[in-house]
Amino acid sequence: MHSRDLSDAEWAILAPFFPATPPRRGGQWRDHRTTLSGVFHRLRTGCPWRDLPGRYGPWQTVYERFADLRRSGRLADILSALQLRLNAAGRIDHSLYLVDGTSVQASRSAAGAGGKTHPR
Repeated sequence: MHSRDLSDAEWAILAPFFPATPPRRGGQWRDHRTTLSGVFHRLRTGCPWRDLPGRYGPWQTVYERFADLRRSGRLADILSALQLRLNAAGRIDHSLYLVDGTSVQASRSAAGAGGKTHPR
């Protein structure tokens, strides 16, 4: 296990969100913990999917699992549950929330248009 992969304590929190058996027939599914660590590696580093380290398995598998989590809405459910857990533990500082509705109109020249013409 790599130092940035999911620890046992982290996986214990996330494991209930994943089925114990694969939902489809067919081949053996790659371990949820390994695949999720691959997703987090990709999100943390911003690397292309194809550049994922081999320890997470084929990049296509990691991408498909991530896409499936997003499509099904389970990723949003997981994030909401984690936020509720952190809020209940008092670990979210609500004073850091900021909604900024400022709108600044740029001048025409900022968009590449020519400026005012001066007579010669």
